Amino acid sequence: MTNAETPRRSPARPSSGVATEAGAVRAASGPDSARPHTAGAPLSGVVVPLVTPLDRQGRVRADDVARLVDSVRAEVTALMPTLSSGEGWLLTEAQWRDMVAATVDCADGLPVIAGVQLPDTGAVVTRTRLAAELGADAVAVTTPFGAGVGQEDITTHYERVLGAGSPVLVYNEEALSGNRIEAGTLARICRLPGVIGVKESSGDPAFTRQLVAAGLGVPVFEGWENLLFQVPGVAGFIGPLANLEPALCAALLRHPTPALQAEVDAACETYGILRDDWYLHVKRALVARGVISTDTTAQDARAAAAAAEAAP
Repeated sequence: MTNAETPRRSPARPSSGVATEAGAVRAASGPDSARPHTAGAPLSGVVVPLVTPLDRQGRVRADDVARLVDSVRAEVTALMPTLSSGEGWLLTEAQWRDMVAATVDCADGLPVIAGVQLPDTGAVVTRTRLAAELGADAVAVTTPFGAGVGQEDITTHYERVLGAGSPVLVYNEEALSGNRIEAGTLARICRLPGVIGVKESSGDPAFTRQLVAAGLGVPVFEGWENLLFQVPGVAGFIGPLANLEPALCAALLRHPTPALQAEVDAACETYGILRDDWYLHVKRALVARGVISTDTTAQDARAAAAAAEAAP
C-alpha cells in the first residue's frame, strides 16, 4: 500500500443533496450565497473535509461530529467525512461507517460526500455501496494505490466505481495512492455520467489552471490552501482549514487577493495545516475551542488497542 501509513501534506514549493446530472447536486439549505440554490446546480464554494472525532477507545463521538458540523454549517456547501483530513485511510470499517452515519444524521440538508480511501477497485466499489446505504449523497475517490497503475487502469477504476450507482468526486492526489491523473485522463473521466467534480490536490497550480481552462464540464476544487490565489476560476475549495476557518476560506474564494492569501497562509502556519500530521493539529485546535472533546487520532486508538491486547 504505497504511502498508506504516512501520506504527506507538505506542499510542493513554490508553488443532504442527491446528484441529478454530472457536476450537479440538489440544492442545499442555508444562507450561504455560494451554495447551489436550484435543483441541478453544480456544487461550488467551500466543502469541508471533516476531521474524525474519536474517543480514547477509538469510537466515533457523534456528539462531537454534530458540534463540528454546526460550527461550520453557515459557511460551507457540503460535508466530506472520512477523506484524508478525516484519516480515512487509517479508519477501521466500523469507524468509517460510524463517521459517515454521524455526518448524515446531522447534515440537515447539506450534501454528504463520503471519502473512500482504499487500495483497490473492488474494495472501493464495496465501500461506495455502503456509503449509499448509510445515506451519503456521493463519494470522493482517489486512484488505486501502488506502482504499475496506468492511465487506462485509472479510467477503468472510475468506470467501475461509477457502476456502483453513486455520484463520484474524483480526488487527484499522489501522496496516498502514489499515482497522479494526467490531464487527458481527467478529461475523459469527467465525461463519464455521474462524475460531479474534481478535488485537485496535485499541488501544481499550473496544472490546476490548465484543468480550469480546459472546461471539464464539472467543477474543479482546489485542495491546497496555500495555492488558492494562484488558481483563479476554480469552483471551490476542499481543505482542512475549512474545519477551523471556513469563512476565511470562502472570502479568499470570492475575492482572491494577496492580502487574503496571506491571512490564509498565516492561519495554516498557526494551525499546522501544511504539516504531515495536519489532522492532529486541527483536532487540537478544535479541542481548544471546545468544539470536539479529544484529539485522539486513529493511530492513537490503534496503539491503545494493541497495548490493551498485549497486556497480561
